[in-house]
Amino acid sequence: MQVTINIDDPEPAFAQLIAQIKQGVLAKQVIPGDALPSIRQLAQDLALNPKTVAKAYRMLERDQVIESKGYRGTFIHQNAMVGSTLDLAAWVLGRLVETITAVRDAGATDSEIRIAFGNAMNPQASKGT
Repeated sequence: MQVTINIDDPEPAFAQLIAQIKQGVLAKQVIPGDALPSIRQLAQDLALNPKTVAKAYRMLERDQVIESKGYRGTFIHQNAMVGSTLDLAAWVLGRLVETITAVRDAGATDSEIRIAFGNAMNPQASKGT
């Protein structure tokens, strides 16, 4: 599987990397158990910051597309096909739109919604601790 990053694309490099690995899984270019390059090696090959590759790998691991086996390396996960069809960001956006619509319908202002969202994201800050 060949991965390429287009630096002129408005989509962030980590998102391009995620999309290409998921596409590779869906196209069966990589299968469960296949090894992936290390973060350092892939960053070097693609001329990216290792933190960018690490972020993509973390998100792919969260979606069970890849799995890290410590010093042995990173591999395509057994559930990679299912994980590759998951779009968690789209699901989260959908849930937020539903919730915002409901609270607006209840009469909340955008300012109240923003304050509540900030408090929900950081509950310790809203308690004054």
